[in-house]
Amino acid sequence: MKVRIKFSKHGAMKFIGHLDIMRYFQKAIRRSDIDIAYSTGFSPHQIMSFAMPLGVGLESDGEYFDVEMNSIVSCEDILTRLNAQMVEGMHILNVRVLPENVGNAMASVAAARYRISFRQGKEPSFPWKEMLADFLGQESIFVIKQTKKSEKELDLRPAIYEMFLESDSIVMLVDASSAGNIKPTLVMEAFYAHASHDQEPLGEFDLEITRMETYANAGTAEAPVFVPLDEI
Repeated sequence: MKVRIKFSKHGAMKFIGHLDIMRYFQKAIRRSDIDIAYSTGFSPHQIMSFAMPLGVGLESDGEYFDVEMNSIVSCEDILTRLNAQMVEGMHILNVRVLPENVGNAMASVAAARYRISFRQGKEPSFPWKEMLADFLGQESIFVIKQTKKSEKELDLRPAIYEMFLESDSIVMLVDASSAGNIKPTLVMEAFYAHASHDQEPLGEFDLEITRMETYANAGTAEAPVFVPLDEI
């Protein structure tokens, strides 16, 4: 059976990269004595698939990975066993057995919601709260997106599903699919360029970013309905 596990990542653990997080959970599962399924062959490994790598330095309230189990006592039992192995900053939030027709976590990701705050003393000098509506009012927001091999011009506007103020933070819902995958820093760089006319570039360490949730699309491409990955 396939099981989807939701966890949060905060504090010092935000500086641990994706590959080390994978190894961390592999060891935690072994210590928990959970009956996880292993691949066959000369070098068996746990059958595990993460939904979406989280960038180093980002915190999250909604990370997911799938594992295959040979047997389980209950979802609550898995949650309790894993939480007993977690270090400070890591917490298992939910465990759910998936229906057979549900795709894996990585292929299911369609969007992600982020909360973005400015570090103390790093707030922009321009009136950023007043400029947000003007930024979103543009028909197109063209940026240059860097890839591993090249760079290409991209219109961000269709990929920004929501963007609004919440106290002194910006909350945004953006495309996180394999075809789109818009990083929140790219949106903020475009916002800075528009609001300050390139006079005040975004600093590398100006922002504190938390991924609030990761979503699948339960609707269509034309009329998306975003549902958290542990609710599909």
